[in-house]
Amino acid sequence: MANAQPLRIQSISEIHRIMGLPKPHHPLIGVIDLAGLQNTTDATSVIFDLFVVSLKRGCDKLFYGQQKYDFDEGLMGFMSPGQVLRGESNGVPSNLGGWMLFIHPDFLWNTPLAKKIKQYDFFDYSTHEALFLSEKEELIIDGIVDNIKSEYHSNIDKFSKQIIISHIENLLSYAERFYGRQFITREKNNHYILEKLEAVLSDHFSDNDMSVQQLPTVHYISDKLNVSPGYLRTLLKNLTGKTTQQHIHDKLVEKAKEKLSTTSLSVSEIAFCLGFEHHQSFSKLFKSKTKQSPLEFRQSFN
Repeated sequence: MANAQPLRIQSISEIHRIMGLPKPHHPLIGVIDLAGLQNTTDATSVIFDLFVVSLKRGCDKLFYGQQKYDFDEGLMGFMSPGQVLRGESNGVPSNLGGWMLFIHPDFLWNTPLAKKIKQYDFFDYSTHEALFLSEKEELIIDGIVDNIKSEYHSNIDKFSKQIIISHIENLLSYAERFYGRQFITREKNNHYILEKLEAVLSDHFSDNDMSVQQLPTVHYISDKLNVSPGYLRTLLKNLTGKTTQQHIHDKLVEKAKEKLSTTSLSVSEIAFCLGFEHHQSFSKLFKSKTKQSPLEFRQSFN
């Protein structure tokens, strides 16, 4: 029977022990081959206190947004410490291939990557927002990971850490580039998200029950679209050059202009209708977007 509580893994050594593997070559970084992997625990949920980068091949179909895809080639996923990995209750698939790269946060200590790694949004993406690699892209990624393995299998010296760090930075840079390609090539699905974003914002600001109106947050919007906040932010940046928050503000100002030009509501009443607690905050945002105060905008119609 599966464990009710997720299994927490805090070290590379624990991973090797659970998977029945020999002791790791390095205590803070390691790559595990997924082909023929034997899981010796019945846990279906695992929390890693590690950064995890994985490339999987040959699993069943899975949903990506609203569409279903095979990934006989590589499918990359990224996890930051504290996230939960959920597997199937029937164990490891027999046709599973690929690898998992585990990086203990201590390995990054006192390096520029310790801070920079938090800037990669894809570490917070959901499972269905994984990176689908082409055959050529997969070869590039596999080559970098082979370099990492080769380095930590060698005799560890004063150069080893910096060389491995540079390979990890290279890996993450390529992942960022390939995600940029994916945002472009999966045009149909991405434009569906854009259309739904517009509909969600329009519905929110068209709600006639203004007594419960609140400013929509990025998390509120991403939940409505069934995507992670980080994925939505990066997708919008790639497709429109704007963040999710900027899209929210644009729609808010559009609605404010409509109310200022077609109603006799005061600025305070309009601010309240749109979800602002203080009309000063509304006026400041409106002026930053239009270069006019709400009253100046209204007067331009008289």
